[in-house]
Amino acid sequence: MSISVVIITFNEERNIARCLKSAVGVADEIVVVDSLSTDATKSICLEFGVKFIEQPFLGYIEQKNFAVSLAQYNYVLSLDADEALDERLRNAILGLKENIKEYDSYSMNRLTFFCGKWIRHGAWYPDRKIRLFDKNKAQWGGINPHDKIVLHGNASNKHLKGDILHYTYSSIDEMVAQNNKFTTIQSKAMYEKGKRAIFLNLIINPFIAFFSGYIIKGGFLDGVNGFLIARSIAYHTMIKYAKLMNYQRVLRENNATID
Repeated sequence: MSISVVIITFNEERNIARCLKSAVGVADEIVVVDSLSTDATKSICLEFGVKFIEQPFLGYIEQKNFAVSLAQYNYVLSLDADEALDERLRNAILGLKENIKEYDSYSMNRLTFFCGKWIRHGAWYPDRKIRLFDKNKAQWGGINPHDKIVLHGNASNKHLKGDILHYTYSSIDEMVAQNNKFTTIQSKAMYEKGKRAIFLNLIINPFIAFFSGYIIKGGFLDGVNGFLIARSIAYHTMIKYAKLMNYQRVLRENNATID
């Protein structure tokens, strides 16, 4: 059974070659949908002989669904440009190709590399994701920018051994900047989906996020990085609701819509 690997990109010259190398041999085709990169992303992709499509950014969920729609084969493996398959996961996928139709989707763990160390506990691991699926039985959903695969009806799932290797922030500055960007996108998406925030969300939700990741899920076992991650998730949660409350206030006062 053939598999299409689909990837969305924007200025990913630092990561994309690693991602593509891990997909070679697993993929029967590789589709890259690029949001008009200005760096070397396109030239690197073309060296791998991928199907390269340029598409102005539609939103994380929308861009990924667009990429899936371009896949030639029914079974799609969706990767982010800063991800790669480890050898165990590659072998697991290769091993099921002959009988891939036994299940409608396949999940796998994601292992994150953060500031020079692999994070093996807390909210970031095992971070189970459905990434291999029959495109007729699933699609990207969730709330931007936090997309996820949503299965249709009674679609079946099997968990695979091995990890998606996620090469995330190399510095605290990168994490802070991404938090600011993502909370803006997410708070707007939440508002548009009818979600509303109250002051208690600024207190209770961040506390729960920190306690869950750092204590219950063992984030403390990752040392300083585990604390930084749990603290960042709590801060992200607080700012997300603060921005949502600000949207509510501005729109209430101006009787306007968000641009």
